[in-house]
Amino acid sequence: MKNFEKKTLMKQQKAKRAAFTGALAAGLIMLPGMLGSTPALAQKVERGDSLSYGELIRKTENKEVKRVELDETDQVARVYLKGQKQDAQPIQVRLLEQNAELISRLKENNVDFEEVSSANGRAAVGLLINLMWILPLVALMLLFLRRSTNASSQAMNFGKTRARFQMEAKTGVKFEDVAGIEEAKEELQEVVTFLKQPEKFTAIGARIPKGVLLVGPPGTGKTLLAKAIAGEAAVPFFSISGSEFVEMFVGVGASRVRDLFKKAKENAPCLIFIDEIDAVGRQRGAGIGGGNDEREQTLNQLLTEMDGFEGNTGIIIIAATNRPDVLDTALLRPGRFDRQVIVDAPDRKGRLEILQVHSRNKKIDPSVSLEVVARRTPGFTGADLANLLNEAAILTARRRKEAITQLEIDDAIDRLTIGLTLNPLLDSKKKRLIAYHEIGHALLSTLLKYSDPLNKVTIIPRSGGVGGFSQQILNEEMIDSGLYTKAWLQDNITMTLGGKASEVEVFGEAEVTGGASNDLKVVTNLARKMITMYGMSELGLVALETQNSDVFLGRDWVNRSEYSEEMAIKIDRQVRAMATTCYQEARRIIRENRALVDRLVDLLVEQETIEGEQFRKIVSEYTQLPEKQQLVVSG
Repeated sequence: MKNFEKKTLMKQQKAKRAAFTGALAAGLIMLPGMLGSTPALAQKVERGDSLSYGELIRKTENKEVKRVELDETDQVARVYLKGQKQDAQPIQVRLLEQNAELISRLKENNVDFEEVSSANGRAAVGLLINLMWILPLVALMLLFLRRSTNASSQAMNFGKTRARFQMEAKTGVKFEDVAGIEEAKEELQEVVTFLKQPEKFTAIGARIPKGVLLVGPPGTGKTLLAKAIAGEAAVPFFSISGSEFVEMFVGVGASRVRDLFKKAKENAPCLIFIDEIDAVGRQRGAGIGGGNDEREQTLNQLLTEMDGFEGNTGIIIIAATNRPDVLDTALLRPGRFDRQVIVDAPDRKGRLEILQVHSRNKKIDPSVSLEVVARRTPGFTGADLANLLNEAAILTARRRKEAITQLEIDDAIDRLTIGLTLNPLLDSKKKRLIAYHEIGHALLSTLLKYSDPLNKVTIIPRSGGVGGFSQQILNEEMIDSGLYTKAWLQDNITMTLGGKASEVEVFGEAEVTGGASNDLKVVTNLARKMITMYGMSELGLVALETQNSDVFLGRDWVNRSEYSEEMAIKIDRQVRAMATTCYQEARRIIRENRALVDRLVDLLVEQETIEGEQFRKIVSEYTQLPEKQQLVVSG
């Protein structure tokens, strides 16, 4: 059926080309006839004053004629009289068929005369006019034929690889330009050594790895690492995206894979970089209806080329993905991707190194401490940190400063994590309500022993409907490792409920707003994880839930419940009991420090932002700070 459609399409294209060529030929045939009368018109226009034949002979005898041009073709004599101006036009005289008498009289009176023919000039003018029309039409016809030829050649090259090839990749990136992921760099430096000095490893029986899979969240530097490998290795380099293999026509993806490896074998040793390999390497037979057959055939061809009956020598494949869980198991086995390099978000030391790399070409004030910036940005990837410094530079230029200061960096962090700053609120009940809500969060963050210390609290609104926020200095060790303690989780839940607790204690149940809706989602999520995943409840040391799986990513058609309905009821009761306990504790702390809350609210309404150090100093005047906060103050 597809061959029939292709043949029909080719016949239609041939018919169009034939019709176009016929129209051009007809136009070319008609043009000479249409333009043949043009010289005659020009001739008619050129006719000016004239003499009779007899008058010409008489003037010749009277010595009044200076020169005569005899045009036998047009039967015209062009006469130049004595006394005419230098630029005057000649006088036209109609000749007879036989002009022997005129010629003899001209000879007797010594008049200069010559025979000329206008036929050659007229033919040249006609040819020039015809060419002025013919040449553009011929050029248009050649352009049409060329496009038709290109279309047919593209059809022939449909199954060719679209990989970008560089004999020696000039990416401009070296390993020294990659920071914050030292473990991944060490493993990938061995790949460069394999390519440059293979005998160092083969001499002791080591086999060169066939593939390296870079796994990590978006923005951590996977593609940057591949560029660094290409820049260091100085070998032929192919780069392609996984989505460029797959087309709507069956067999095209597999053909492109074959063509890619064919070219790679011709240039071995070489590197092949496949970005976003999950676009073509997802699990086979997954999803509804068995999945995409074309994608599966492309994956089958890729598996065969990487480690099939015929091996590939000297070809190292580097692939990148942020979804390793959806890749086919046959693709991940040793012999295809021998190594899986985890490129994770950097720690504090790595963030500092990344900030130093991206600050090379920026004017930064000497007072700025990149160490402080690295401490304030746990969880940021390399791309996030690059964007952070770029936003700070934009703010600096907008404020017409000479160099980036700490203020611009702090504002850039808030803009990226919370939102764009809006106009401050006017003094009103809404402003004081938001102030009490945020002071509730900030005060509990300061007084709870295991919560993270306060960085600042503000009631300046942000884009996205944020009326204000209370910002903490996050515990980077806990966040980077993912090892959350039970005390930290409970205090975090209590602090999150501090805003609602403050509203209830100050304005009463009837005046409570819906501003805590997002807080309740955070509380429910944390409490549920403590009960069902971390085993921090009376239900015991059991994992009752796992991460959600998507049926379209090769998972089960039905999400099976990990527990019975009776256990689900117990889980809901535990979640509610934990949230209620923390909420009552938050209300108790707010109630006991009501005078302190009112003073902090008045100050916040006046200043609109209170920094952490100033906040802790005021709180210490009313009550003793926990040990962890005293350490922050003394530091």
